[in-house]
Amino acid sequence: QVQLVESGGGLVQAGDSLELTCAGSGRDFKTLIMAWFRQSPGKEREFVANITPSGGGTNYADSIKGRFTISRDNTKSTVTLRMANLKPEDTAVYYCAAGWLPMKSPREYHAWGQGTQVTVSS
Repeated sequence: QVQLVESGGGLVQAGDSLELTCAGSGRDFKTLIMAWFRQSPGKEREFVANITPSGGGTNYADSIKGRFTISRDNTKSTVTLRMANLKPEDTAVYYCAAGWLPMKSPREYHAWGQGTQVTVSS
């Protein structure tokens, strides 16, 4: 079972950039779909982006397309979410997740990190 730990969250201003990193452990990491989700208070967990095991395929939510970039380094067992031109509505706890299919529902992912807070002030 892969274990995931996120880092890189913080407080930034609108228009700033931020990079989140998810460190994975376990021999299955390079075979897994990796994804980022986010959740704001009172809202359901929302898909942000996912990436195929090879890194050759990515999917993004419409709300962040063109501003966020997901990538992975299987030699280091890490997944990175680079966020640019951040907006106050991007404020949320961001979670890293691992699964077997490139789906957008959180129910399809079996391993989760503890989350990292991203706060964007206006």
